[in-house]
Amino acid sequence: MASTCSAFDAKNRLGRLLDRVQAGEEVVITRHGQPVAKLVPATPSDVESLTTALSEFKQIRNLISRRGIKITRNEVHRWKKQGRK
Repeated sequence: MASTCSAFDAKNRLGRLLDRVQAGEEVVITRHGQPVAKLVPATPSDVESLTTALSEFKQIRNLISRRGIKITRNEVHRWKKQGRK
């Protein structure tokens, strides 16, 4: 059974809630007594997806490097900001 926490309390105690979730507990976040979200532990498939994405990123980075294309850190930051608009 999942425990519950108000949105206000969750905002103020997020670190502690994440510790509980990391230990395997599920926490339901409520607003005005109504459930609105659930914090659950990350599944192995989530971690696997991240590992795969990072591996693909490294392959792309190596391909760009082998072709002699130079990409600066500032360019990457600029592209990142553009993606957030």
